Amino acid sequence: MNERPIGVFDSGVGGTSIWKEIRKLLPNENTIYLADSKNAPYGEKSKEKILQFSIKNTELLLEKGSKLIVVACNTATTNAIDQLRKTYDLPFIGIEPAIKPAALRSKSKTVGVLATKGTLSSSLFHNTAQIHADGIQIIEREGTGLVPLIESGETESEEVQHLLQVYLEPMLDQNIDHLVLGCTHYPYLIPVLRKILPENVQIIDSGEAVARQTQAVLEKAGLRTTSKISGTHQFYSNSEISALKSLLGEVEADFEVSYLAF
Repeated sequence: MNERPIGVFDSGVGGTSIWKEIRKLLPNENTIYLADSKNAPYGEKSKEKILQFSIKNTELLLEKGSKLIVVACNTATTNAIDQLRKTYDLPFIGIEPAIKPAALRSKSKTVGVLATKGTLSSSLFHNTAQIHADGIQIIEREGTGLVPLIESGETESEEVQHLLQVYLEPMLDQNIDHLVLGCTHYPYLIPVLRKILPENVQIIDSGEAVARQTQAVLEKAGLRTTSKISGTHQFYSNSEISALKSLLGEVEADFEVSYLAF
């Protein structure tokens, strides 16, 4: 049972930023990754649609034997994970913007959050902000248009740079000293973000924290693999797989990356 894979799904390729942290921390675990790129971005869909996609992805990962599922999508977490946990009898790990560490570290008491509409409009996001950001000004911006560009492999294009300039300028005008990336696609924009942001602005994403939580839940549930060899990894996309291969980079040659209609 413990050799069954960790299932991971996202509204596309962005969740590979989370997968990489899981693999780094848990190299002997087997994994299966679903990129629902056909329906990306989730952030612009209705709550009903997001739940429908999340159930579909979960069912497929269960068919493939997953022992735990990581919802590697902020929007799917904030809109669907409660229902998934009520419906299915296995552990789910969710993603939410890392507001707490940003608020705790901020000296200017002003934090920027770049996320999708679906995340920023969710009750989970607002509850998290209220609990962890007392006395902190949160500057929210929707990253409209960024996910499709990342899905197309355009992580450093002129259009990406222009959009980031537009979204970040109001935050910088209000003296943010931390930028929280509220979408798992956005870590792939960090090279461009570092060119735009002043050195004093720290970038925070959820990848390492999610990997640590995955490890903790596996251990608590008695689901850690006992294998001493490197895990096997399968990646599936229901759209063009070139962007997925590109973001996996040099590790892609060792893994199975396939098109799958779902």
